[in-house]
Parts: sequence; C-alpha cells; structure tokens
Amino acid sequence: MFGHRLLKMAAWPGERRFAAGRAHLESVQRRKLALLLRKVAACEVGQRQGITADWHWETFAERVPVSEYEHWRNPVDRARESGGNALIQSPVVRYQPTSGSTSAIKWIPYTRHFLSELDNAISPWIVDLYRQFPRLRQGRHYWSMSWVPTSLRDNMREDINDDIQLMSMGKRLLAGATQAVPQDVSLARTSEDSLFATLAYLISDSSLSMMSIWSPTFGLGLLKSMATWREELAEVLATGSWGNRMLGSNTQSCPRSTRGAELLRQWDGRLSADFFMTLWPSLALVSAWDTAASGPWARQLHALLPQAAFQGKGLWATEGVVTIPYQGQHALAYRSHVYEFQDPSDGTIYAPWELEQGQQVMPLLSTGSGLLRYRLKDLVRVDGMPGGFLR
Repeated sequence: MFGHRLLKMAAWPGERRFAAGRAHLESVQRRKLALLLRKVAACEVGQRQGITADWHWETFAERVPVSEYEHWRNPVDRARESGGNALIQSPVVRYQPTSGSTSAIKWIPYTRHFLSELDNAISPWIVDLYRQFPRLRQGRHYWSMSWVPTSLRDNMREDINDDIQLMSMGKRLLAGATQAVPQDVSLARTSEDSLFATLAYLISDSSLSMMSIWSPTFGLGLLKSMATWREELAEVLATGSWGNRMLGSNTQSCPRSTRGAELLRQWDGRLSADFFMTLWPSLALVSAWDTAASGPWARQLHALLPQAAFQGKGLWATEGVVTIPYQGQHALAYRSHVYEFQDPSDGTIYAPWELEQGQQVMPLLSTGSGLLRYRLKDLVRVDGMPGGFLR
C-alpha cells in the first residue's frame, strides 16, 4: 500500500536522528533537560519550586524531589477546571486518564511538547517495524493503545481515545490511511459499542497485516468477544447495517463483508488457530506486552495467531515512554523525555549514562507534561548500553 511507504518516509528523519544520537546519550539528555527547565521555569509551579532555566543536571537532581502522582494532583485538577496550565509552558491538548477505577484515575496533561516527545519514540519504532517485517506493507493495520471506560466518556474531548493523536499531524494523516479500523470508532457512546464496531471492521478486512494491542489480555478479550457476538456480527456484516447498535452518528458507514459473515456463521465459537488463520491469512505481526505478568497471556495470544510474528512492546505508560522495540532490543527512548533511574534497594539515583549492565532500577521521568522526576513502579534491568532494557 502506498500509504505505508509515505508513513515510513515521514518517520524516517526521526529514526535517523535516533540512530545517530545513541552514541551521544549524555549530551542529548542534558540538552533535553535544558529545554524542559526553560519551559517549567516560566510557569507557576516551577517558579514556586524555585526552578530556574540555568540549572545544570546536577542542580536539578539535587533540588527537585522524586515525585508520584499525589504530588501533582492538585495543580493538575486546578488546571483541568480552569483550562490553564501551571506546570509547563506548553498548551494542553487533552488530559489522558490512566487505567483503573474512576476513583483512582490519574489525569496526565498531554501538552504539545509532551506529544512531540512521544512522536520522537514512535518514529524510530515505525521505521524499524517496516524494516524487520516487510509484509506489513501489504495490508492494513490495527493499533490500539488504550480503551476508555464508558463512565469517563461524557466528560472528555473527542480525541481522548484516538491513539493516532500521539503522532505529529503529518504522520497522523498518513497512519490513518493505513488503518483497518476508522479513528471515529473510538467515539462510540459506550466502550462495548466501540469494541463491537472494531470487531466488525477487523473481520471485514482479510488484508489485515498487523495488530498492535499493547495488553495481550485485551487481545484475548477481543477474540472472545468475537465468539460471543458472532451471530450479531454476521448479521451486521451481511446487511451493512449496525442494527440496534447506536453507532450511526459516531462512525463511518457500517462495513459489509459476505466472506466475513459466512466465516462467522460456520464458526462454532471455539477459539482456534485454524479459524483465525483463515480469517486473517495476511497477518504478519502481533505487537503486545510479553514480559512479567503479561508473559503467559502473550503466549496464549500468539498460539491463537501463529501466522504472525510476535513483537514484545517496550515500556510505555500513560505518563510517558521508557523503552521502544528497536533492532531486536528494548532501547531507551532517549530522545523523548529526561530519564533517571533509581535503585530500589538503596535509593541511589543514576543518570542514564551512569548505568551498568545487569542493574535493576526504576525509571524516573521528567516530561513535557510538566511532571518532574516522576517515579514509575516498573522495574527494568539494564541489558546493554546505550539504552537496551528488559522490563
């Protein structure tokens, strides 16, 4: 597909910068901190903390405490209510919720600066994907990073569940042209209707060549929902009408697929590799978490989709990205945020260029959202430098 070629070309400059700069980890990180401090020092919270734009790395590490979300909750809540941004000099595009129950939700400011940081991680990943898995060019893709609960949808901007919004505008348009599922499916009234519509589009597309789903349990749930709804999905695909589903005003026209409808009607609903190989014969890659607790679920998912290669994700969180899959390893996304790492056993904090192979550490992120020295609870092991990690 021509769209894949254009997307790779658009991401190529970012990948070249990523490849060329890996030998200069310290200088790149110090420059990123200098830029971040200028933007933070210009805002209320930074000024209250006494942060100035001329701080060096060592001054920043000495004077700014390690933080968790509770440190930022009040200024973030005030900013959400007022529409301003007291954390960093960059317009807020949206507030992204972390997963969890409504009472435990953390709202992360996705500023323009923060989105540009995420784009710096996505570009090398995309180019490397096409390089490692050339069959991806032959069909459409499905990407899903998050799934917003129904209870949160009424109070959000319309792009809150659109993961392509993590890219720059140019790559966003190109990526949209390669997708099997239209972006506006995420705007359905309920998460169940979003899931149903997603399945309808996926089943109708025999050219599907990639599924990027992050959590393998979400992928398994997707396949199980297909079995549960197989009769209703078959009817929708046979008639080209959403029926009783309240999707007409939120999505593009309903997909129609005689082939998909027939396969569903012949299927007994048991999850089997044979059925999914017939449904998606062109599937070349499944990308999902496969480490720690996700490992057993990832193996189950791959067993059901054996026609595809399987790529483990790097370490991404709503608050930022730590590693990306790149050249067969999980590489530090050093061109995205400012990184430090804390030894959980004694509390010692290391700059990324100070790490040694074999260490187990927790990431601290300072990002374009305005969150500084924000501690993630994930434990990563240093597996080669500059920046290969295993979660």
